[in-house]
Amino acid sequence: MIIFKNIPDFKNHIRKLKNDNFRIGFVPTMGALHDGHISLIKKSILENDYSVVSIFINPTQFNDINDFKSYPNDISKDIELLDSISENIILFNPDADEIYSGKVFSDSYDFGDLDKYMEGEHRQGHFQGVATVVHKLFEIVTADNVYFGEKDFQQLRIIEDLVLKIGFKLKITRCETIRQNDGLALSSRNKKLDISSQNIATNLFKALSFAKKNFENLDLEKIHTNVEDLFENFPQISIEYFAIANEKDLKPIKKKKKNQKYRAFIAADISGVRLIDNIKLY
Repeated sequence: MIIFKNIPDFKNHIRKLKNDNFRIGFVPTMGALHDGHISLIKKSILENDYSVVSIFINPTQFNDINDFKSYPNDISKDIELLDSISENIILFNPDADEIYSGKVFSDSYDFGDLDKYMEGEHRQGHFQGVATVVHKLFEIVTADNVYFGEKDFQQLRIIEDLVLKIGFKLKITRCETIRQNDGLALSSRNKKLDISSQNIATNLFKALSFAKKNFENLDLEKIHTNVEDLFENFPQISIEYFAIANEKDLKPIKKKKKNQKYRAFIAADISGVRLIDNIKLY
């Protein structure tokens, strides 16, 4: 595995590979790698000649400075893990000055209504920060294929929209959420939970599963009421939102329509750790 920390050396290396007609896959991450990341990386390895993994904790997508400072970070462990997977991985591990040239701020993007609901409503400026760093990384890496997990589905839809509007010549592959045996979606933030809190956090998946199981048979009001009742039994869980939204425009719905694809989305604070999840309802 080759490791780059500065942009010019990295771009020179990628240029040489592309001149030799090698296909480049890309998995952008913020580190604290887990099996969810590994599933994306392995898919990239299967479908490309070389796979770039970026590890960069992006400051502009955090609306809480304490969340940014406490985000899990163990680059040595991440490097050891990547090194054990494949010799065809290229690690890009820049710092903020390298990415932002000393001027750390978000650019402005218009995503229509995609960033107005759910995460966009509760994390002001978050998606502008995500789009800014993804835009920069796409320009730097010049990958053929890019891989994102569906756990951050709203983010995924916004990045898909960004690719269309900017006109990037790359293919985005959606990858299913990887879960523990108890249903808890894998997340770097899970490392901040103790065992008891992790067990309690599985109720997020239980709520989503209830929505999926009963989506065809119950009206939306009853689904919401049952989910609210579930969380009344767990004072450690503070729900930010539970929403059923159209998968394409991400607008939360009040009525179901035929021939539409919907997802249930949830965000909650559990013992001081914020988690999100979603599930498709078809």
